[in-house]
Amino acid sequence: MAQRSPNGVSQMHYHPEYYLRDGDVTFHVEGTLFRVHRHFFERESQFFVKEFAKAPKEGTSDFSAFRLDQVNSADFARFLWVWYSPSYRRESKPKDHWLSILELSTIWQFPEIKQLAIDELQKLNIEPVEKITIYDKYQIDRSLLLSAYKFLCKRASHISEEEGERLRMPTVLRIYEARERAYGGPAENRIRNPISAGAGDEELEKILIDVFSLKGHATNGQDAQPPVKSDDVPIMQTPKPHVNGATNGHKTPASGSVSKNVLLETVCCGTD
Repeated sequence: MAQRSPNGVSQMHYHPEYYLRDGDVTFHVEGTLFRVHRHFFERESQFFVKEFAKAPKEGTSDFSAFRLDQVNSADFARFLWVWYSPSYRRESKPKDHWLSILELSTIWQFPEIKQLAIDELQKLNIEPVEKITIYDKYQIDRSLLLSAYKFLCKRASHISEEEGERLRMPTVLRIYEARERAYGGPAENRIRNPISAGAGDEELEKILIDVFSLKGHATNGQDAQPPVKSDDVPIMQTPKPHVNGATNGHKTPASGSVSKNVLLETVCCGTD
């Protein structure tokens, strides 16, 4: 269903699943209106508690919808799915689904949803280099990466240039330090397979825990996260004055993933 402004210039669409009749807050994402329940946002995110308080009357209708810039509508729908999934038993979802949820929950400071995404990602078979890159990006407990570090230490091939760029130098250096301590040198200089030479799994784990300053064996816990600076979180701006029911003129990004500069603001859109 589309929604047109009186001048016929702009066109909005209701999301087929997440425009709810009993919803009490409206968001505008990439030309799509989502009407959901403010309660969930205020219950789980202090960021939204503070930002809603700045504009208490906004988002209450389609005319004053909060606009989410630099947010993909598909990602936002995945995020809402956490609350509105029709299944009592959480269905299996692919990696990209949980990465969308992980990114938005990190940016918007939803700690419980972030932990849910981490728990679900832990169940998936993610290639070690990719897993390390993801967990470093979102500051997830490195103890959960113990098996990935072990894999890179034990495999016969060396870390490639492309892998090194993804892992970043500190991680690469620590991997090589652990390999040298466990096996007496880089894997490519050894004749025998590392599994049959040098330290055993238990000793290798102890070395990795020391080298990476891990808390211990992998758990589902998270390291304490550093305080988020005000410049690092999304900003919800107070609405601009509505003029004849027209939009405020902001452009919606065509595509792309969410960044730390995700912007929340209010947008006015007209109806027939």
